[in-house]
Formats: sequence, C-alpha cells, structure tokens
Amino acid sequence: MTALLDAQNLSKLYPVKGGAKGSLLHAVDGVDLRIEAGECVGLVGESGCGKSTMVRLLARLIDPTSGRIFLDGGDVTAVTQSQFVASPERGRIQVVFQDPTESLNPSFRVFQTIADPLKRLLKLRNADDIAAKVYRAAMLVGLPRELVQRYPHQLSGGQRARVGIARAIVVEPRLLILDEPTSALDVSVQAVILRLLADLRARLGMSYLFVSHDLNVVRLLCSRVVVMYLGKVVEVAPVEQLFANPRHPYTKALIASIPDPARRGEARPRLDGNPTSPISPNPNVCRFQSRCPIASAECRTIMPELRELGGGQSAACHFA
Repeated sequence: MTALLDAQNLSKLYPVKGGAKGSLLHAVDGVDLRIEAGECVGLVGESGCGKSTMVRLLARLIDPTSGRIFLDGGDVTAVTQSQFVASPERGRIQVVFQDPTESLNPSFRVFQTIADPLKRLLKLRNADDIAAKVYRAAMLVGLPRELVQRYPHQLSGGQRARVGIARAIVVEPRLLILDEPTSALDVSVQAVILRLLADLRARLGMSYLFVSHDLNVVRLLCSRVVVMYLGKVVEVAPVEQLFANPRHPYTKALIASIPDPARRGEARPRLDGNPTSPISPNPNVCRFQSRCPIASAECRTIMPELRELGGGQSAACHFA
C-alpha cells in the first residue's frame, strides 16, 4: 500500500567552512520515514539531532543532498526546491512553525496572512471565494471573526498560534508538519492548542508529523514515534510500545528523563561521555557509542542498522 509520505535514504550534508578539506556536517544521514494517510507520527530527539533539518527537507524548504521523498507515490524531489514552490504539490504539505510571533508577517493583518497561501498556491483571485475560505479556516481554529482584521501584535500568543494553524490548513493540505507548535506558549494555552490540533486532524483527515522535545505531548497526540540521534533514526515504534518497552539505550534515557514523582528515588539511565561529532563521522562506528552505557567493541567497529524487532518496532542497536 502506498504511504502518504515516504522518505527514502534521505540525507542532508553541509560543507564545513574553515574545517579540513572535504569536511561535511551530517545533519540528516540516510533516514527512511513513512507516514500513512490519517496518521500522526511523532519525531523526537535532543537539540541538534536533525529534527529541524528533517522538517525543512520534508516540507521541501531545502533540497536533499541525496535520497527521495514521495508524496502519494509521486516523487516531489524530482524538481528543485525553487521549482517546487510554484508546483501544485506545494499546497499538499504545509508547516506550522515553532514561534507564531516570528513566523507571522507583522505588516499583514490576520486576513492577509491566511489569504496569502490561497493566492500563491491555489491561484485564487475572486475576493468572495478568498474571504469564504479565510473565514472558514478562522472558524475551524476557533478564531473570532472580529480578530481577522487585526495585526499580529494585537493578538495574544494563543491567538497568534491559531493564525499560524489557520494559514496552514486553509489550502487543505494532506500533510501538516508541526514544528514544536506549542513550545513558545504558556502551559495552559498549550493544552488548548493541542486539543485543537487533535480535533482538526479528526475533522479534516490530515496526517501530522509532530516534532517535539516534550515526550508527554507526543504520547498524547501521536500513534507512532520516530527517535533521532545525530542525524540517524535509532528507533521507531507504536507510541505505547515505545514507552512500555524502549529497545534502544538512547530512547530509554529520553523516557527516563521525563519528570515523574512516582519514580522519585529510582535509579535512572545516565548518559556520560561526550557526543560524537556530526562532522564527517566514521560510518563504521555507532553514533551513540561514546555515551552508551552498554557499548562494546562491536559498537566501535560496526554501525548498527535499523532492524525490525516485531510489532512494528525497530531499533538500530546490536543489543536491542
């Protein structure tokens, strides 16, 4: 069965200025990622693991160094990023960015902000058609009609977050990429926006890629989780299976770091040592071995491949 999104062997390497000749920073390195129609997939990992680069690659904001991205079976990497901007496919993948204040044009009223994708991507010109779609999107995200004529600085943080979501859904995308959409909001507002996102997915039938540092949020919203470490996927599993039985040492450490009063006093996995450099890393060495509590000589000579462990769970560890 064809997945909605299928990224195959996706890589993004950046030349290092001032480094040794030929040095490359491996931001994303040989990643495979599938998202089914109607599915919500969580993407987690520490800062610097490659999550943001994955967002930019999948949204076609940058070109991959190698690999392919298929949307409904069609290769969206067959054209360059600059060509994709003008493609009809552009409207099928939309992004809700991390900081709604920074991602909104301060000189645009809310109406203009939501209408802009309709004009650029759907090429709508009829004022009545545009207005109808703008007000429908505002209604779907719970934005009062009277706020649509305001500027971003006249809105609260939660209202600006709703504008960002409305702008993304107004063109009726198949896939919505959510790049830590609640991290800049107060905790009470976060809960409201998360409920809104869950409701929108059910009503509109979109698929989500939800990128977050907050594993509790991922557990609530997502059905499957992808864990990244230094540009590599180290574990993939259904959400409850991942939390009940993580198989990679890095995943175990991430889950153990979640604050939980019930575990007070319990010994937790510690990650000592220094992270491996992402600049031209040895392809025959596990990226995590320098911090891994169970690393062996095998980990320093053979890169573990992501392998199926049963029940939809995979891990890239010799001891999984």
